[in-house]
Amino acid sequence: MTAFSLLDLVPVVEGGNVPQSLANAADLARHAERHGYRRYWVAEHHGMPGIASAATAVVIAHVGQATETIRVGAGGIMLPNHAPLQIAEQFGTLDALFPGRIDLGLGRAPGSDQRVARALRRTLDTDPNAFPNDVLELQSYFADDGRTGISATPGAGARPDLWILGSSLFGAKLAAVLGLPYAFASHFAPDALDEALAIYRREFRPSPQLDRPYAMAGFNVFAADTREDAEFLASSQQQAFVALRTGNPRQLPPPIAGYRESLPPQHAAILNHVLQCTAIGTRDEVARGIAAFVARTGVDEVMLTSMMYDHEARKRSFALAAEAMQAPEPA
Repeated sequence: MTAFSLLDLVPVVEGGNVPQSLANAADLARHAERHGYRRYWVAEHHGMPGIASAATAVVIAHVGQATETIRVGAGGIMLPNHAPLQIAEQFGTLDALFPGRIDLGLGRAPGSDQRVARALRRTLDTDPNAFPNDVLELQSYFADDGRTGISATPGAGARPDLWILGSSLFGAKLAAVLGLPYAFASHFAPDALDEALAIYRREFRPSPQLDRPYAMAGFNVFAADTREDAEFLASSQQQAFVALRTGNPRQLPPPIAGYRESLPPQHAAILNHVLQCTAIGTRDEVARGIAAFVARTGVDEVMLTSMMYDHEARKRSFALAAEAMQAPEPA
């Protein structure tokens, strides 16, 4: 049976606030734990009015304290925004607090626009090819092998599971060379999915962390008791995607009946492209959509995600998705 996990962008809804979003994150993680999700991840974004997970390590600590067994982590940390030593200290601390439960997914995108990236880093005059070296430096801090001349405290000897994230072929090649698990962001950037997975599997080299390729891919799921309800609930994220792709990021809006049908052709095309890896409907419809995605990709794990305006409806959606993933395959 394919494993399944949950990516939460910790949405801030219109009329809501960050404290409520963080409370919802802890509640959703407990809910995921009860329903058999393997891991709960949050992602680093900055300057986004509708996403409350900018201080990613802090949010992971908050969620880790609220749960008991589910793996918690970052999907991911955008390493160019940070010194590797800083991330070693942060995730060494998390590993000490929640031993055996911490995941650290690493990406090279800024998680923001250039203006916000400059405010984070103060300068963008860095080597665009530095990401692989930063990953190696981070691994060295965790291994405490002396190569950097610095012992990270906390960090030295910590054992978070490292992942390489990506939405292009670069991450697939790096994950393969380093022998690390690989997660592809097909939930919003599906174009290179099949080629990236093929490269990762073909070029994979065993490592102390992993002896064979292990791939995960993102998939949007909007489940409800009726297809009509699911389509209605999905319209909040659809609105948010259109707003983001047209340069107007916003808080997560309330759902609108018939939203997709009301869009002009250029905006409908945005959604049709970005949400290719998506299932909307009842539990059985979602089950078929996920099964088709797994059959196409052969991934070892599916990272389910979605944003809904109504927190309880979102919990219900993830419960139905868990039932879909756990249901026995038809004979």
